[in-house]
Amino acid sequence: MRSYDVKRERRDLYAPRPGRFTVVDVPEMSFLAVDGSGDPNTAAAYREAVEALFTASYAVRGLARETLGRVHTVAPLEGLWTAEDLAAFRTRDKGAWQWTLMIAQPDWIGAGLVDEAVAAARRRKPVPALGLVRFERLTEGRSVQVLHVGSYDDEGPLLERLHGEFLPAHGLVPRGRHHEVYLSDARRTEPARLRTVLRQPVAAAR
Repeated sequence: MRSYDVKRERRDLYAPRPGRFTVVDVPEMSFLAVDGSGDPNTAAAYREAVEALFTASYAVRGLARETLGRVHTVAPLEGLWTAEDLAAFRTRDKGAWQWTLMIAQPDWIGAGLVDEAVAAARRRKPVPALGLVRFERLTEGRSVQVLHVGSYDDEGPLLERLHGEFLPAHGLVPRGRHHEVYLSDARRTEPARLRTVLRQPVAAAR
């Protein structure tokens, strides 16, 4: 039985080239998600959200195989980022950052299966943030993305190029939250080798 892997099936969304901006149309996709705020390096809520999302995602995977006979690879962690004052990103005031952490789900996963899997996971293991996990569908539509290789704190110059050069040159403006896809496991990868998809939904400038 071939395992579905969103990174393989949607290489247009999960395998951009380093440093090269591309315009993509992101369809409606399903996610498990947890909202929170604070410095991702120090906030307990961030660590608990990551743990809950992966616990829930593996529970969903197991239940889907058991009840639907379909197998998929658990997708990488993703994040939507914003702040009340967007200057917090330029000044690296991480305590002011607001985030929604997510893990993509195959199209055959529905809210009912997620609820059942999360309930079973909560009975097996007391993961604090499991009760915050929700199932949602997200449509980003037209977006610009690029692959960043290196430390998360070194994304600034590439984002400056995106917002200061590429978008104006192509008659585009940002729309919606900044989106990151974490292709590397930060626990096992040295910062200089981290691979992160940076994605920004856009609209035509008026």
